Amino acid sequence: MCTGLPRTACPLRLLALCILLSYAAAYFGLTGREPLVFLPGPFSNEPPNGKSHLKQCEQMTLTRRQKRMCRREPGLAETLRESVRISLLECRYQFRNERWNCSMDGRASLLKRGFKETAFLLAVSSAALSHALAKACSSGRMERCTCDDSPGLQHREAWQWGVCGDNLKYSTKFLKKFLGQKRVSKDLRAQIDAHNINVGTRAVKSGLKTTCKCHGVSGSCAVRTCWKQLSPFHETGNLLKYRYDTAVRVHSVTNVATGESELAGPRRHTNTGPRPRPTELVFLEESPSFCRTSRYSPGTSGRTCSKDTSCSSLCCGRGYNTALRLTTLSCHCQVRWCCHVECETCVREEEVYTCKKH
Repeated sequence: MCTGLPRTACPLRLLALCILLSYAAAYFGLTGREPLVFLPGPFSNEPPNGKSHLKQCEQMTLTRRQKRMCRREPGLAETLRESVRISLLECRYQFRNERWNCSMDGRASLLKRGFKETAFLLAVSSAALSHALAKACSSGRMERCTCDDSPGLQHREAWQWGVCGDNLKYSTKFLKKFLGQKRVSKDLRAQIDAHNINVGTRAVKSGLKTTCKCHGVSGSCAVRTCWKQLSPFHETGNLLKYRYDTAVRVHSVTNVATGESELAGPRRHTNTGPRPRPTELVFLEESPSFCRTSRYSPGTSGRTCSKDTSCSSLCCGRGYNTALRLTTLSCHCQVRWCCHVECETCVREEEVYTCKKH
């Protein structure tokens, strides 16, 4: 059981903190005390053999109900691991030039607070899980789901033409059941978490497109088969990073008509601000600077930066060190008959900039 979370912690926040904890030491030689285990793990296109998935489910730190669901669904354990992998890679990519670079250090403390970074972590986690589940269905890695149920497309026809659509409908339904999302709590933080989780799943849904394939003599489109296909997860990451950059700070207000608490945006003079849109990430408190080592991040000391674009912001005014580094690369490439490319290896000297400690 993971400790240190408030009682109002939502299931996804608990999942983000605990899932794959037992894999940390095996893959990275970690201590097992690392705060948030967004870790990459092996992922196979083949369905799990025998009862191997049962062992994987037991190794994960899930709730008792989630473990039951995991055991009943061969392929779910691998899908959870894949969602962790893509969320980690995307988070690191999106924040590669930011002061907070999605570091694992300080992640537990970060998730206890209502920062913008916490909002992004919850959104990208739910988006990755929704995306991975939909893909697992269409690729045949999950036994209880198959292709999307687009009108006029039979599953047999879909498999025949290799156009099995991504089943986002099943993915969304399963995700809500897996996370146990029911009636939103009156607790402000729980409402914020639930809102940001939904922003993540909406971002995936916005990338669902209809793709068609023609079948006919000489490439004619006498017969056309269409199916639903998700956009690459990187596009979802780009959208969520934009939502992060335009996130809205909120507070709690009481609805006069219902007597229940609701989220509201910044106050305008004496009036209550508007409710945040369903597509907006929301946060409760301003983030720290992330410049120096703290409970939330390792700081920016020693981080590599770009002299012209990011060193000024990333190094927080402390300045940067310049060093020379030799790198090897392929050069003077030529195409040989037939279909063979020959290259020479060149050595290039380049400047590397890293943020100073003080």
